Amino acid sequence: MPHLNKLLRTAAPGGPGGEPAPTSLFRLRTALTVFFALDGFLFAGWVVRIPAIKQQTGSSASDLGLALLGVSAGAVVTMTLTGRLCRRYGSHPVTVASAVLLSLSIALPPLTHSALALGLVLLVFGAAYGGINVAMNSAAVDLVATMRRPVMPTFHAAFSLGGMIGAGLGGLVAGGLSPVTHLLTLTAVGLLVTAVAGPVLLRHPAPPAGPAANAPTPRRLKGRTRRLVVLFGVIALCTAYGEGAMADWGALHLEQDLHAHPGIAAAGYSLFALAMTGGRLTGTALLERLGQTRTLVAGGTTAAAGMLLGALAPSVWLALLGFAVTGLGLANIFPVAVARAGALAGSGGVAAASTLGYGGMLLGPPAIGFLADWFSLPVALTTVAALAGGAALIGYTARNASAPRGN
Repeated sequence: MPHLNKLLRTAAPGGPGGEPAPTSLFRLRTALTVFFALDGFLFAGWVVRIPAIKQQTGSSASDLGLALLGVSAGAVVTMTLTGRLCRRYGSHPVTVASAVLLSLSIALPPLTHSALALGLVLLVFGAAYGGINVAMNSAAVDLVATMRRPVMPTFHAAFSLGGMIGAGLGGLVAGGLSPVTHLLTLTAVGLLVTAVAGPVLLRHPAPPAGPAANAPTPRRLKGRTRRLVVLFGVIALCTAYGEGAMADWGALHLEQDLHAHPGIAAAGYSLFALAMTGGRLTGTALLERLGQTRTLVAGGTTAAAGMLLGALAPSVWLALLGFAVTGLGLANIFPVAVARAGALAGSGGVAAASTLGYGGMLLGPPAIGFLADWFSLPVALTTVAALAGGAALIGYTARNASAPRGN
């Protein structure tokens, strides 16, 4: 067995041949963690200003909904292209370039004064958001293969933490700063962070995983490899569907169906997000103890039970408990699914699985809305439990998944 983990703990800088690999790996991991956190921070900062920008552009609810599709369209289209860019130029330069574009584009929405203009600039913002997500996940898959430790959840924990900080700070300054000033400040923060962390990625190419790590060679998807990547993409979709549904409908369920105080209802999603962040911070230890398949199955089963409680509980406090359990269950499914897809097919696998996964986040809110109209919101929310259970089942059936040689 390689002693890489021991080397990571004991090696010191200044060895022969330049900077030693352990120090490089630590710097790469730190820089990637910063980019994951920056992604969540910037996106959350934009989200909390949507009401103000809606008012500024004079958009109706339907006009705003169409404009917001620009984020989705830009992200989904770019995610597919980013896999090719990563194969050609490497995931590290693409991550840095996407971070610059994301930082610049977040300043554009408050400069618009119509729904059409807003939709057009959100295409750019969505393209940058999709690009950085695929590129940094591809870089993380390479680093995980090199370290030979399942640290993927810690990167996604950084994204969640960044989102919580961005939303919290955005809520605090929303009353005192205009959207233009707020989002221009985020542009400056994003460019500054990229200027500090970006050179680390640009100086160091994606690290080789070594002969024992079975690192994927970036390649086009075909045959059985494509089917397996799609399978893990569907698992990611099932998870992201729940995240999107909880973000848009959790508070409404607490307030409308259980008559919770607006403040408590608003805390429902915060509790869900906090539990998910905690689950991801402990994800590496969980994966080392249980392995990927058991983590997927346990997570999906836990999330299904939690969401059934959250959707059907007769009291607010039981529903809040259900939301927290759901967050814990869903926490590690998406990062594990993306990591498995990357292990099968490199950046192309990450791109395909991420596209499917984020498609689930876009599908969840409108699907819940239609089902709530046809049945009721509690019944509609049980679909989150059904898909979480489906993710557990698919994860179990794919327990022995591996790409055939040469495919």
